[in-house]
Amino acid sequence: MSDTKRYRTFAEFYPIYLSEHQNATSRRLHFVGTSIALVLVIVALLFGRWWPVPVALLQGYAFAWVGHFFFERNRPAMFKYPLFSFMGDWRLWWEIVVGKRAL
Repeated sequence: MSDTKRYRTFAEFYPIYLSEHQNATSRRLHFVGTSIALVLVIVALLFGRWWPVPVALLQGYAFAWVGHFFFERNRPAMFKYPLFSFMGDWRLWWEIVVGKRAL
């Protein structure tokens, strides 16, 4: 991720996000982590429990960081762009679900 450019919109950021998620194993780890997070949030809502929400965040990022550090060999964008990175994770997840991006 460029240290000099500041991304002001998600539309500017997302192509860079995708360029940092080219490794198939990394994308799979992101997809699995995000899917598990979604299930945990749904469980929290259905059963009125709060504890699955922080677990969802922790495990979701754990899967993603393994993908970045061991397969992409880059630094996760969430350190510089936490909101855009979070949005990118969900958009990538959705694009995989609907078949727009390869898993």
